[in-house]
Amino acid sequence: MIHTDTLSFLRKLHKNNNREWFEKNKALYTAAKDDVEANVAEIIAGIRTFDKRIGDDIEARKAMFRIYRDVRFSANKAPYKNNLGASINPGGRMAPTPGYYIHIQADGQSFVAGGMWMPEAPQLAKIRQEIDYNLDEFKAMLKDKNFKKFYSGLDNDEGYQLSRPPKGYTPDNPAVEFLKYKSFTLSHNFSDEEVMNKNFTKNAIAAFKAMHPFLSFLQRAID
Repeated sequence: MIHTDTLSFLRKLHKNNNREWFEKNKALYTAAKDDVEANVAEIIAGIRTFDKRIGDDIEARKAMFRIYRDVRFSANKAPYKNNLGASINPGGRMAPTPGYYIHIQADGQSFVAGGMWMPEAPQLAKIRQEIDYNLDEFKAMLKDKNFKKFYSGLDNDEGYQLSRPPKGYTPDNPAVEFLKYKSFTLSHNFSDEEVMNKNFTKNAIAAFKAMHPFLSFLQRAID
């Protein structure tokens, strides 16, 4: 579970996102980072029981993202992220393969997610082809009872879908609504109370396990 002090730190950081405050409260940051990292380590161990792609080389420390923001090309010059996150991915944190993501943020903004966010054109073409060829399997996966405990369907944020069918596909293709996607991700939100609950890591692992067939489908597509 995530300690209440971790969320408290992230909440305060959101209100005091400047170097002076951060340096004065570096000990709070270190404690929060260690807390999240310990939870990530438990979650990685759980994922290994059903996803053999996640080997012993995937460590919580390496999976964690830095809290420091790259502000060079951003209008938002706040130097720190208001969250602590980790990418659990075969090949490493930034590998272009289907993987898992955990995001801890105060005020009900924590979530787990996974899949492939905006894959490059060659991989995107392969995923679309796999869906086109195996539509019934793909739809059945999204309707599975374990899947639906955590996910209502693919994430559909602004910019995640084309307005028209992609090149090579017709509007009457039975899979066309899925083929329009440019990003293939799932996400499940957790309240502050849920992340501070003793069963948080257990529930996060269950959410990732429900996601695993989806990731296996994507992995098969790009292999």
